[in-house]
Amino acid sequence: MMIVPTYVGPSQIEGVGIFAAAPIKSGDAIWALEEKFDLLFPVNELAGLPGLQRQFLERYGYPHMTRPDMFVLEFDNGRFMNHCEQPNTDFRSPETGWAIRDIAAGEELTCNYAEFDPTFEMLPGRTFLNASVVQEMRGMAAAE
Repeated sequence: MMIVPTYVGPSQIEGVGIFAAAPIKSGDAIWALEEKFDLLFPVNELAGLPGLQRQFLERYGYPHMTRPDMFVLEFDNGRFMNHCEQPNTDFRSPETGWAIRDIAAGEELTCNYAEFDPTFEMLPGRTFLNASVVQEMRGMAAAE
């Protein structure tokens, strides 16, 4: 769960990202694993989920750092943090994320996914809706 004020907006990295709503100083804690707000999902149940739900968890979730049988899904803006090889945060601790330099208000927060997911591989951006579904949705919206 993010513990600094943030907002979601268009990202130059990919799609949308999470941005600092106020300045953040180097060394400030910015995130904490909070089981009241972060869903812990059993890894062995992922394969049994319907396609869209599984894709959502795979897209926005990640392996728990100390409990290999669990997957973490954040319900706040934290799930929109984009990967960067030279991030402005550090997520190597299993319970806290830190700013590793001063971050200005309006600056995108980034992390290196490999710090908390040893199986991480950079994949191309994904879309969950195919073109025919998007066209159908546009047609329905235009008819209203």
